[in-house]
Amino acid sequence: MLRNRLYYSVKPLVPLPLRFAIRQWFALRKLRAVGDIWPIMPGSELQPQDWPGWPEGKRFALVLTHDVEGQGGLDKITRLMELEIQLGFRSAFNLIPEGSYRVSRELRAQIEAAGFEVGIHDLYHDGKLFLTRSQFNRRAVRINHHLKDWAVTGFRSGFMLHNLDWIHDLQVAYDASTFDTDPFEPQPHGQNTIFPFWVSRNGKPRAGVAPAASARAPESSTGPRPGYAELPYTLPQDSTLFLLLKERHPDIWYQKLDWIARHGGMALVNVHPDYMRFPDERDTPHTYPADCYRQFLDYARQKYKDTFWQPLPRELAAFVARQRIPMRRAPRRIAMVTHSHILSDARVLRYAEALAQRGDQVDVLALRRSREVPTHETLGNIRLIYLQPRYGKTEKSPLSHLFPVLRFLASSSFWLLREHRRRPYDLLHIHNVPDFLVFAAWYPRLTGAKVILDIHDIVPEFYASKFGTRPGAPAVRLLKIIERVSAAFANHIIISNHCWRDTYVARNHLSGACSVFINNVDSRVFYLRPRTRHDGKIVVIFPGGLQWHQGLDLAIRAFRQVRSQIPNAELHIYGDGNMKNRLVQLAAELELHGAVRFFDPLPIRQIAEIMANADLGVVPKRADSFGNEAYSTKIMEFMSLGVPVVVSRTRIDRLYFPDSTVRFFESGNVEALTEALLEVIQDPERRRRFIANGLEYVARHNWESRREAYLALVDALISGQPPAQVVPPDPFDQHPLPQTEEARSPARELALK
Repeated sequence: MLRNRLYYSVKPLVPLPLRFAIRQWFALRKLRAVGDIWPIMPGSELQPQDWPGWPEGKRFALVLTHDVEGQGGLDKITRLMELEIQLGFRSAFNLIPEGSYRVSRELRAQIEAAGFEVGIHDLYHDGKLFLTRSQFNRRAVRINHHLKDWAVTGFRSGFMLHNLDWIHDLQVAYDASTFDTDPFEPQPHGQNTIFPFWVSRNGKPRAGVAPAASARAPESSTGPRPGYAELPYTLPQDSTLFLLLKERHPDIWYQKLDWIARHGGMALVNVHPDYMRFPDERDTPHTYPADCYRQFLDYARQKYKDTFWQPLPRELAAFVARQRIPMRRAPRRIAMVTHSHILSDARVLRYAEALAQRGDQVDVLALRRSREVPTHETLGNIRLIYLQPRYGKTEKSPLSHLFPVLRFLASSSFWLLREHRRRPYDLLHIHNVPDFLVFAAWYPRLTGAKVILDIHDIVPEFYASKFGTRPGAPAVRLLKIIERVSAAFANHIIISNHCWRDTYVARNHLSGACSVFINNVDSRVFYLRPRTRHDGKIVVIFPGGLQWHQGLDLAIRAFRQVRSQIPNAELHIYGDGNMKNRLVQLAAELELHGAVRFFDPLPIRQIAEIMANADLGVVPKRADSFGNEAYSTKIMEFMSLGVPVVVSRTRIDRLYFPDSTVRFFESGNVEALTEALLEVIQDPERRRRFIANGLEYVARHNWESRREAYLALVDALISGQPPAQVVPPDPFDQHPLPQTEEARSPARELALK
């Protein structure tokens, strides 16, 4: 991450006392924010799938490791071994092969002869091992040389920096560069588990999927290995406790050890001899009494006598390799940001629910839909945070539209900064409009979190349509520049239809970082259900934003003629937007009192119930530069509910829907719209045919068919792997329905009965 690159570049230039003072200041500030999740991370006690238990029925495992960072630490190895031998313990010493001190063959032999273990600690311990893949590859050659020369199989990187996928290039049986939770580390993304686990060769710890035993390479093999054991440290490091947080007693070690013992996990501690001060040594600001460590060992020995397994790391790694212990997938921390009413935004809600249902922790920053709604709500496992109110979308000018958006950008930036420092997010999923809302994630992005920018609407065209601006106007050109910068800031782009993807990729010079996720229908919300309305009326409904490109003025004018032939017909409009007042005025001018009715937007589940009771849906979009390529999810929603729909003939809708599923009319033509409405309302047989073909179509194209692709995209981004580009074939091309309404199918037959 950029922050670490900057830090380790200037670190050699900063005097040690100043560097240490800065770290102390940050650590103490951090502690105030994370006291509820450190040192114990709730949920990390859950056992892996098919957990076999510890050898010989032991209650838990206790593993001791030491990182030797300088000559002072090297000189204390013998005294530290004597302390541990006296209390009946053994440990591993991780040494820097090309650091500031020389590691002699005699010292390594002495350590191993005493029953202890030697491991490799980075290469130079300069914080730069994982800066780039090419640099890691070069250094990996040297690390593998020392692993072979020393005849050891354990590794720990400097400063706990890690990339579990890259570590496969090291000839190791185990790695110990991660932790369960430690927000004080430069890479503060813990594994959220107090158990060791196996990392398979593909770089993904696969829960419940173990390679065949025959695929295992012997320990002596120098070729590619099928995987390695990951041993995260689960007790806070001594430097964190006693130097940064200035603890004077190992109480926190006791607390965490007791908790791990209760849950049968692995207590692995990392202690640095460099920072230990033995009784005959001078007190310095950068050391702590060795007696703190002695007290901890004595506490474990006396309280848990004969109940814990005390292996060397290589012995624990062999146990993990034999069992192929899978990692319980750690919950992801994900934040979504949307300048919308979340409960009325099906697209955002689908993503959030998909993540939450698999156990991820999801925060959604959104607009407050009414004064009666609290500023914080929960929806299942989703935490909803309403940063500011927006009770109506009535902006009449670009500036009046811009100010609330800028306010939301500022408030969401501040909120994410505060929360990310407290407990880092793995991924930020930012939804436009506007594009520049992606910069709310600047701090998480700087500190290593991944960012998705989700393009609901392509902004330059949306702006030109909303405010009647020329496509070549300065404001539109500026929006194209903002679009390009925003796209470059994100790690990945999601865009809502194929037409816009072509435009967006070409305009912003994107390669493989752009996926298409159409606004598929959530079948749990939109499904065929019995009608509950029996009032004798013919109700035509439109749900959505009230902007010019939606063509609601055309629908109102057409409805004047519809009403003259069908007196009991009504047009119900659910939504809000900058056209609402003009639409209300137009209905009044046409004397359509009671025939055209306006309602506030509703949460998605409520509007689904209302749509299901409609006789007909209408989507009268204009075929302008925006509407011609703006996909209307409501078309699929109507079809899922068994409601026929009249749709303007735009490029995007002709791309996705055959004539057999909807009744098209010429966009912008009031007479054509009138004809289409009357035709469908007055012909029950034709209405049933549209319903049947529509149900068959949506059965093939629902959210459930795309859900796993989205989750895989999220996991790839978080794990640092290049995500697969998700660009499905056009639904119409992939699963064509006959162009005529006369097609026979099981779904159609069912609907006709």
